[in-house]
Amino acid sequence: MTTPITSPFGRRSAVSLAFGVLSLQAAAQTLPEVRVDANAENESATSPVVGYRAKNAVTATKTDTPLSETPQAVTVVTRDQIVDQGATSLQDALGYAAGVRSDAYGLDARTDSVRIRGSEPTVYLDGLRQAYGYYTSTTRTEPYALERLEVLRGPAGMLFGSGTAAGVVNMVSKRPLTETQREVGVQFGNWGRKQIQADLTGALTADGAWSYRLVALQRKADTQVDHVPDDRSLLAPSLTWRPSAATSLTLQAMVQKDKSGSSSQFLPWEGTILSNPNGRIPASRFIGEPGDYYDSERKSIGWLFEHKFNDAWTVRQNFRVSHNENDNRYTYGDFFKVTGGWGEDPVNKRLLGRYTDSGLTRNRIAALDNHLEGHFATGDVKHTLLVGADFSRQRENVSIGSEFSVIDAYAPVYGNVVDPMRSDRPRTTQRNSGLYVQDQIKWNNWIFLAGIRHDRAVSGVDGSEDTKTSANTKRFAVMYAMPSGWSPYISYTESFTPQAARQGRRFDPLRGEQLEAGVKYEPKERAVALGAAVYDLREKNQISEPVPNTFNQLGETRNKGFELEAKGSLTRDLDIVAHYNYIDLDAQIEGMPKHQASLWTKYRFAIAGLPGFSAGAGVRYMGAFRDTSGGGYGPRVPNAALLDFVLAYDTARWRYALNINNATDKVYFSTCLSRGDCWYGKGREVVASATYRF
Repeated sequence: MTTPITSPFGRRSAVSLAFGVLSLQAAAQTLPEVRVDANAENESATSPVVGYRAKNAVTATKTDTPLSETPQAVTVVTRDQIVDQGATSLQDALGYAAGVRSDAYGLDARTDSVRIRGSEPTVYLDGLRQAYGYYTSTTRTEPYALERLEVLRGPAGMLFGSGTAAGVVNMVSKRPLTETQREVGVQFGNWGRKQIQADLTGALTADGAWSYRLVALQRKADTQVDHVPDDRSLLAPSLTWRPSAATSLTLQAMVQKDKSGSSSQFLPWEGTILSNPNGRIPASRFIGEPGDYYDSERKSIGWLFEHKFNDAWTVRQNFRVSHNENDNRYTYGDFFKVTGGWGEDPVNKRLLGRYTDSGLTRNRIAALDNHLEGHFATGDVKHTLLVGADFSRQRENVSIGSEFSVIDAYAPVYGNVVDPMRSDRPRTTQRNSGLYVQDQIKWNNWIFLAGIRHDRAVSGVDGSEDTKTSANTKRFAVMYAMPSGWSPYISYTESFTPQAARQGRRFDPLRGEQLEAGVKYEPKERAVALGAAVYDLREKNQISEPVPNTFNQLGETRNKGFELEAKGSLTRDLDIVAHYNYIDLDAQIEGMPKHQASLWTKYRFAIAGLPGFSAGAGVRYMGAFRDTSGGGYGPRVPNAALLDFVLAYDTARWRYALNINNATDKVYFSTCLSRGDCWYGKGREVVASATYRF
């Protein structure tokens, strides 16, 4: 039996909620389980989702469209999945997403190193671009503040303009709800992790015209690398005003402060993946100086506005202005002077050259998106028309300096480096504007999608003449939605992305195109969604970094691939997330495994008649590969399989959970670049949590 009600925060599974209700019954009486589906009638592309399978998404069309009617590969990571898998970063949250390499640079405290179909995606928050710069352009995202993640695989330039050929990761923030739902929680874990968090929402007035949400978090933690902290404080209030059923305005603000360091040491091949007479350098080795830091502060404010003129026409406006400041001093190994990385000690291979960089980056970005959505029919043909304009402006100021020193990588003695003197770099600016129109057409079982966009961009460096570029990007797709639940499709998409200057150097815009064919299947008898896609993707003008802070622009690159994905519930008590990726990369692109796969399952059960228990297990597999980008030839990175577990107990008020990711503490390498350095992957992470709902 299915009873539509609202599930608190979209994070309590339907069955867990039923378990909590049953646990309050008299012990002498055993009642049949009632499955509760919070989203049976009202699920939208931004609402909470019970379980792992979302039905709708907004990123692929900028309209609230069923995934089964979207002719392009899209993966949605729901709040329930983020919680069950114990994700503590954006990389963790995307570890089981199809088409995604979530830890391209392993454990890097500076940025989330995500790759989609071989390239770096563009990251958005609530449909607005998060950043234009590199590393220091923004703080790392806190997954506790998100309702879901949507991954659009492949070019999305027709809608977003500033999107690479890889695709888009669109983060959807938690928003005010009219039902009072509150929680506070604590976490304790290895590497000294201590965290307290709160999520409070509800109506402020009896008629529900005003509602609020407050997300807050405080964390003190270390990392697997010595002397590198992972401290964070977050405050994200939001307020929604609904004067009528036709109009809503959500005001959003956020302040996030991170105090961290560089967990990436840029260690040389010999001593990590290759042999060294002194043995392997441990993954915990810190070659910097205690007191090094990588501190970021992000402040943002904006709004989400929607007004329905009638049942046919709706106007929306999203706006955000943000300021990010990064103050850093971090150290990395001199891996590039001599192949193998031991230019200061080529015989004994103990003394490692190192560079200490010190910098201050201030980045401001304002983004605005306006669009009008209309629903109408011309005879038997139904249209969803979208007409929009978006604008953004970015300004970045950088001051940076560097010093060189030597350290014994096997027995480090600290205190032998001078704090670098900083010097100002020319300020860079980026201004973008775009006009777009899209039509989603339905005729009987046929679905057509067509769109075109015109972009204008101005890139500037102080002291130089501005660079002006413009381009048109297109999108076409056709899908046939069979009554049986099968929906084959084919699509063509393009991308155009002006690139901000780096280290005072200008770069030509990225241009990409993709041809994709696929099929989606949603059987009526099961709450599961299956998908398959094959693609051919080409991109021009990618930027590579053969050595730190040195950038090269490539010609055309090409990769082809195949992806499979499954999400949903196989039975009443068994949920599943699975995917397989195959990718054939151009040799100019940084190395990635041809084969990747993952499988995650969660099972709900009772012990001695007491319901509310659940256990989950997953495996993430990465095949062997070798990096040949930049004309080099890196060592072979062996395959790796990582095991993840969760054990949880839910009642009506409490949730207790134990998450263990990389449970066997496998030492593996996320990549070893042809330029000479290797990056360790994330070791075993254990987090125990307790959450109280009231």
